Amino acid sequence: MIFKETDTTELKEKITPDLTKEVIAFANTNGGTIYIGVDNNGNIIGIENYDAAILQINNMIRDSIKPDITMFVRYNTLTVDEKQIVSVTVDRGTNRPYYLASKGLKPNGVYVRNGTASDPSSDTAIRSMIKETDGDSFEKMRSLEQNLTFEAAKREFSEFNIKFGNEQMKTLGILNTDGIYTNVGLLISDQCRHMIKVAVFSGNDKTDFQDRREYSGSLFRQMEEVYDFIDIHNRVEAHFEGLRRIDKNDYPKEALRESLLNCIVHRDYSYSADTMISIFCDRIEFVSVGGLPAGVSLNDIMLGLSVCRNEKLARIFYQLKLIEAYGTGVPKIMSAYKASDKKPVIEVSDNAFKITLPNLNYNSSFKINDDEKNIIEFIKSKGSVTRPDIDKLLNISQSTSGRMLKRLCEKGLIKKLGSGKNSKYSI
Repeated sequence: MIFKETDTTELKEKITPDLTKEVIAFANTNGGTIYIGVDNNGNIIGIENYDAAILQINNMIRDSIKPDITMFVRYNTLTVDEKQIVSVTVDRGTNRPYYLASKGLKPNGVYVRNGTASDPSSDTAIRSMIKETDGDSFEKMRSLEQNLTFEAAKREFSEFNIKFGNEQMKTLGILNTDGIYTNVGLLISDQCRHMIKVAVFSGNDKTDFQDRREYSGSLFRQMEEVYDFIDIHNRVEAHFEGLRRIDKNDYPKEALRESLLNCIVHRDYSYSADTMISIFCDRIEFVSVGGLPAGVSLNDIMLGLSVCRNEKLARIFYQLKLIEAYGTGVPKIMSAYKASDKKPVIEVSDNAFKITLPNLNYNSSFKINDDEKNIIEFIKSKGSVTRPDIDKLLNISQSTSGRMLKRLCEKGLIKKLGSGKNSKYSI
């Protein structure tokens, strides 16, 4: 019998730690056989105690490789030139990619067979194997990151006295049946890489930027921190009806809450783009990645129909009483504005979902004085002006004109173009 290394044959003089790498490579590719007791040149060296050798190899494979590959591995002993060798036959596995438990689902833990070599896989190949094995459902796919912690999630579950052990994780789809974390687990873990970015602008466009925040980590942490931030910008304006003072937020809290949760629960996490929230003087915009699921129209959404993209994630949020029955979010947002002439606007593209909430207090009690009226009419006549132009027009100081121009910008009656000495103002 002649031994030679090929794309399906590996020769090992003795048992070494990298044997598991060869098993993984065969299981992830097209299968193959490893002969123990044969050197790289095909010379028969032999194994003294083949029973102990098989036991050692089996233990190495069982303890070092994830998911469990033992059902796809067979052992046999051969006598060649009066010497005994061990053959380890590995079939192509059905739960690819297989990887070293100590390394995880990373290129240095996942191997594939290339000719006579077992090489680290690429991220692209790993994702392709996961998709081929787990299907197209992002939630059910195994997470590329397996070193996950759940401090934020544990706090949420403990608040409602709900257990959060391995059995509960499997029920919720955070762990699969092999005890491997899924993408749902990644999303609620402290290592979640998807982000929410929030920007604040002083006017009604993106010309005059004021503040920017980025939130990462567990979706639970993002939810709490983002809501706290936008709530700070949800100012209260007071007016009087007769003798009574009436306080009114810029935005109904219910609408803010439902819009934020919609971004978190229903976005398409198979995209790497971030969720964007933009706060203007007259509105707040929530833009999440992923259009509507196939077969669902915007009219369906407005009527309360919900075809949930992330069913397992939604189930977790439902169990924690963060959302109610599916399909209630958008109707709640619209209902929060039922007493106002201003209404939320929902827009959908192939790859994005946008909710725009109008500021209920914007211009509601804003009155401009004669000087401000003159500024507006002057800008209309000129097209655009500078601050020194306003100084000359009204014969006022630059600090006074600056305050007036800023106030008009904040109310969205004019807009600022450029910055510094080159700043101009237009309608």
